[in-house]
Amino acid sequence: MQTPVFINFPVADLGRATHFYAAIGFGAVPALTTRSMACLIGPAGLGLMLLTPKAWARFTPRPPSPAGTSETMIALPCASRAEVDRLTGLAVAAGGVADPNPVQDLPVMYSRSFADPDGHIWETMWLDPAVLAG
Repeated sequence: MQTPVFINFPVADLGRATHFYAAIGFGAVPALTTRSMACLIGPAGLGLMLLTPKAWARFTPRPPSPAGTSETMIALPCASRAEVDRLTGLAVAAGGVADPNPVQDLPVMYSRSFADPDGHIWETMWLDPAVLAG
């Protein structure tokens, strides 16, 4: 198995963040999970490391982005428009906030967004396969 790309997120409450990501389809990797960080694997094999403030500081001296700001937005591919809505709905049911960014409803792309409980922004996106085929 190829090692996945890992996104590292600072989180205020490790248990709450782990529960949120499990609710939207990320699975725990117990061998890489401790009391100060949790490793999860999600859609398309995407790796996620959730780090308490103390664990975050072990990896970088740079502070996390202040609340209410965005440093990045990560897009999760969805197989259909309905899947975009389903995944966004799961995020909201697990404690996230729906659509902090405008909905994009175009003939070749449909996307929504959600913020996790720590304010990290995710985009759920369907892209017409014909667009990528050229």
